Amino acid sequence: MVSKLYSIFKNNEAVKALGPGLITGAADDDPSGIATYSQAGAQFGFNMLWTVVLTYPFMVGIQLVSARIGRVTGKGLAANIRHTYSPWLLYGIVLLLVVANVINIAADIAAMGEAMRLVSGRGSAHFYSLGFGFLCLMLQIFLPYRKYVSYLKWLTLGLLAYVATVFTIHIPWGEVLTHTAWPAFTWNNDSVTLIVAVFGTTISPYLFFWQASQEVEEIRADGAAQALRKSPPDALSHLKRMKIDTIIGMGLSNLVAFSIILTTATTLATHGITNIQTSAQAAEALRPLAGEFAFAMFALGIIGTGLLAVPVLAGSAAYAVTESFRWHNGLNLKALEAREFYAIISLATIGGMLLNFTPVDPIKALFWSALINGVIAVPIMVVMMLLANESDIMGTFTLSRRHTVIGWIGVAIMLAAVVGMFVTM
Repeated sequence: MVSKLYSIFKNNEAVKALGPGLITGAADDDPSGIATYSQAGAQFGFNMLWTVVLTYPFMVGIQLVSARIGRVTGKGLAANIRHTYSPWLLYGIVLLLVVANVINIAADIAAMGEAMRLVSGRGSAHFYSLGFGFLCLMLQIFLPYRKYVSYLKWLTLGLLAYVATVFTIHIPWGEVLTHTAWPAFTWNNDSVTLIVAVFGTTISPYLFFWQASQEVEEIRADGAAQALRKSPPDALSHLKRMKIDTIIGMGLSNLVAFSIILTTATTLATHGITNIQTSAQAAEALRPLAGEFAFAMFALGIIGTGLLAVPVLAGSAAYAVTESFRWHNGLNLKALEAREFYAIISLATIGGMLLNFTPVDPIKALFWSALINGVIAVPIMVVMMLLANESDIMGTFTLSRRHTVIGWIGVAIMLAAVVGMFVTM
């Protein structure tokens, strides 16, 4: 059965077409995001399901903008910002991005270690965290780009653990549909803060930089490929491929988020367990309520998503920094060919690992990471929308009117989320 699934997954042409969008969407459901969605389900039950439904079209829209910029120009997002705007705007954004990513890496690695401790029933969570951190780092440094991407695609299957968990418990679907369409909760400090957290977790700046740069990597990996500005005849097939890739990737991301909220709402919320701060804590709380299988699926999913998300977090920081200073970059290059790029990946990953051995409270650190991401997401999205509609940058491949409207609505939603975050602090 496993070998048959592997053969289908490996040889299917539709699966081969998936790449940057699928991996980006899967990386969005990192262990820190799982903790946020678990808290939403535990604290507010089915009344938070509407958030992931609402954000889906805008998530697709803004990620398509980043993918389009990368594929059309042949340059990453940071390189395009550097070319068009003040370098100090870019440096400020990149600095905040790197800080937020390192904190996020720390939280994700800690969650993976704790999940492994729960599943194995023995050992040290810190020891497991170090192992996972070094594994992520070695894969990025030593694996060729094509093989590395194929492994990341396989890791996206780990997200299905959360979808499968839904089918291990009884779900009152009529109640679910009712509360998704007509949520019933009080607008107060707690609810607004959690809504902001879900929006900030779903639409994150590191995903913008990663997907744009991965489209550039796809060009470099194919000797015959060129940026679409230089090769307009190839545009139709590539734009269609990016659209399908992103729709499926973000669809998977939001399906998983929906499943996590649904699972924790059905189990934890109905039993009065409302204070969930980490993804591992959510998995442990599920064990007596949903059974060993649901617990194992949830916990192993944390490890799988962490192995996928940590390289994306470290890689997006490395792309942003190296593009800002015109240094060589790319997972298609060997370590000696892009020293600065791999050095930043190493520093970001090791920095995140070491942060777990300091007195810094990971929960508070994660809050500040979310705050930074929320603050910088809005100006980055504004810059992206302006770049994507600039003919000097995009040539004839500027955004359509419909895509422009969807993108600016997404910006408005994130702006409202940031304002709500500050109001409720």
